[in-house]
Amino acid sequence: MDRKEQSVVENTDEELIKGALQGNQEAYKKLLERHRHAIFHIAYKIVRNSEEAADLVQETFMKAFASLSSYRFEYRFSTWLYRIAANNAIDLLRKRKIEALSLDRPVETKDGSVELQLPDWTHNPEFDFTRKQQRISIEEAIATLPSKYREVIVYRHSEDKSYDEIARILDIPVGTVKARIFRARELLKKKLKNPMM
Repeated sequence: MDRKEQSVVENTDEELIKGALQGNQEAYKKLLERHRHAIFHIAYKIVRNSEEAADLVQETFMKAFASLSSYRFEYRFSTWLYRIAANNAIDLLRKRKIEALSLDRPVETKDGSVELQLPDWTHNPEFDFTRKQQRISIEEAIATLPSKYREVIVYRHSEDKSYDEIARILDIPVGTVKARIFRARELLKKKLKNPMM
């Protein structure tokens, strides 16, 4: 090993990154060798498959080297690489999960294949009618609430406002908003259980 190669071996990650950014292939190679095992270990812990983990190592370094110019030296290079590896592994798991269940193909079991049959809820008049009735009765129940309870419920559930937003709109403390919403829900439960109240 000559002096030039020896200096590359002893270089820090930061020095190797700078060398790699200047096109030094030996610096790229050293970074890969230095971190390959740790990246494989992280990928394998997530995907539990050595072939996929090996592919993820390659993918991680390809992504890392492609965006090496965006690496910020205040962070450890290994941490940056680990994040890329973990994100790649998680993406792979998501893809695997999506491909795992196909509604078009029969599911193979030990007793043979089974066709998946899912109920079609796209149009169910009875279901639609029930939902409509529930919505009407909830709206009627809300309409019977005292105004201070009605307004917080409408802001919270119909307009999807946060407690802080409701507090600002009504100019009351957040605690008061929470208390009124709690009380309004209690009144609604009683009203919906006993509509004659």
